[in-house]
Amino acid sequence: MEYDKYAHEPFAVTADLAVLTILDGVLHVLLVERGQEPYQGHWALPGGFVQPDESAETAARRELAEETGLSDVSGLHLEQLRTYSEPDRDPRMRVVTVAFTALLPHPPEPHGGSDAAQARWVPYDTAGPLAFDHDRILADAHERVGAQLEHTCLATAFCPPEFTLGELQQVYETVWGTALDRPNFRRKVLATPGFVEPVPGAARLTGGRGKPATLYRAGAATTLRPPLLRPTSEGRPA
Repeated sequence: MEYDKYAHEPFAVTADLAVLTILDGVLHVLLVERGQEPYQGHWALPGGFVQPDESAETAARRELAEETGLSDVSGLHLEQLRTYSEPDRDPRMRVVTVAFTALLPHPPEPHGGSDAAQARWVPYDTAGPLAFDHDRILADAHERVGAQLEHTCLATAFCPPEFTLGELQQVYETVWGTALDRPNFRRKVLATPGFVEPVPGAARLTGGRGKPATLYRAGAATTLRPPLLRPTSEGRPA
């Protein structure tokens, strides 16, 4: 029996991005103000429709460039989050979204473009409510990144190419929303093979009268063995 492509109701596919960074010690997300209906004037995650000749990731990178001006971003870590397919999530038609998380260490200033009236970095804790189901996508992205910090070397994607252990610790504290014991964190990081490696002869003054802090760069490892677990409410690792 020949397949009938008209036998099923058509639907659209979009690609949306939860782009996270750390600015002045605070977790921020990249948002755009929608310039047209639906939700005109509301804030949303950048994203848009996948064209017939595009993959979802290609569409995500294109939409990021068109809506925010971030077209040539070095250090962009893009990873697929999940698919959102509830029937009524978009008032226009049936839309299935492939969502991505993206991390930037030192992001440029965005600007609105395409169908986005403006774009800006917004502190994560003040980012909602957002258009569509983007609050849920953003919350899922935050949880995913927080969990990945425990088992992978993802934290270095928030850092510049050369960083101090204090800057790396700040990534964990900012994403997890909890303070960590400095000596214990340092010991765990340096005891994990391939997590970071020192930059020969490089150091940076970090304030105060202490000696310059040693600079490190990301090592070759991708997973943490043992994992670096976030503290529980009692202050002990989970």
